[in-house]
Amino acid sequence: MSASGGAAASDLRVLILAGGMSYEHEVSLKSGRRVAAALQRQGMSCEIRDLDGDLLPTLQDFPPDVVFPLVHGAPGEDGSLRSVLELAGVPFVGTDSVGARRAWNKSAAKDLLRSAGLPTADWTVMPRQAFSDFGARKLLDRIAAKMGLPLVVKPNSGGSGLGVQSVRKEDDFPSAMMGCFSYSDEALVESFVDGRDIAVGVVDLGEGPTALPPVEITPLLGDYDYAARYNPGATRWTVPADLDAAAADRVAEIAVAAHETLGLRDISRVDLMVDDAGTIQILEANVAPGMTETSLLPMAIEAAGMDTGETLTRMVRLALARS
Repeated sequence: MSASGGAAASDLRVLILAGGMSYEHEVSLKSGRRVAAALQRQGMSCEIRDLDGDLLPTLQDFPPDVVFPLVHGAPGEDGSLRSVLELAGVPFVGTDSVGARRAWNKSAAKDLLRSAGLPTADWTVMPRQAFSDFGARKLLDRIAAKMGLPLVVKPNSGGSGLGVQSVRKEDDFPSAMMGCFSYSDEALVESFVDGRDIAVGVVDLGEGPTALPPVEITPLLGDYDYAARYNPGATRWTVPADLDAAAADRVAEIAVAAHETLGLRDISRVDLMVDDAGTIQILEANVAPGMTETSLLPMAIEAAGMDTGETLTRMVRLALARS
């Protein structure tokens, strides 16, 4: 079949890669099933494969026109899966391997964002080995004295709120670090930003990146952790977020700038905090946003008056045209 982007939808074969070995395996499979259903409604032939060591044989046995990678966590978002697809010469939807590596390392991403003049909260990174070698308690006391409380501890790489914990008093610091090290060998310790949790999806359908309506996230109990993200009824989402026009324009502008600064492609989600004074801080950017029934990006696509299936189909065609 020609690699032209003008092929009929029924002629396109899309391989959706989901699952994998990360902590976010089940969420990824849910995302894969929803994307497959949306593309199938557009007449595309889709197959979902759980990512495993048979990836290259899979690409040979089911030669797809386009791959849609929806593996959350490593290796789906750290650049490695995308590197394999690039080596195999298979077009795929989403950010390339270089952009994925930039976004995956939260500290490196924050360096780039701050160098570009974009706002992000102060932070430091603590590897597990340094935490042990340099005397954990004294080190944590020094961080607390230098940065002040409250703080947020999160894995320097990873998603879905896994291993994220706020630290409001020094006695909570050691357990927060150990919880974080269950998911990553590096902890990002970040100044706590008290404000409204806003997520902005960014899509590029061939005319440059555009911000979708912002989504405001309000956990009904505690933090916006893994349970709050994926258990229906645990969180209230407001879309579009109830922001004044100036703040809404600003979060859209910052989200697009972050997408471009990190070199992302096709689709991303930028998470931000907006405090009572209207100050905005970027938390992180995600190159494989969830597509489950409680995920933020599909909500934003619908709030923009766009059809999810048509939007994803256009991304598939753009990927095909790059081949």
